[in-house]
Amino acid sequence: MKNAIFNKAQIEMLDLMSRIDSEEELLEIKKVISEYFMRKADEELDKLWEDGSLNESKMEKLRYSHLRTPYSRR
Repeated sequence: MKNAIFNKAQIEMLDLMSRIDSEEELLEIKKVISEYFMRKADEELDKLWEDGSLNESKMEKLRYSHLRTPYSRR
């Protein structure tokens, strides 16, 4: 079995998680983390919109795109 090497952020998260005593606390932490990443994604999308990398035309094209990973049958 390979030993895991954790970075500082991962160690902090493990320390935080070791203090969770209930399902409610876990759900609250998960919500906060989800909201953080949602906000970061929104910020990146705003940057793309502002620099012209993303616009209404590209959004409409993405709306009808089929971007799933193709699977091969064996």
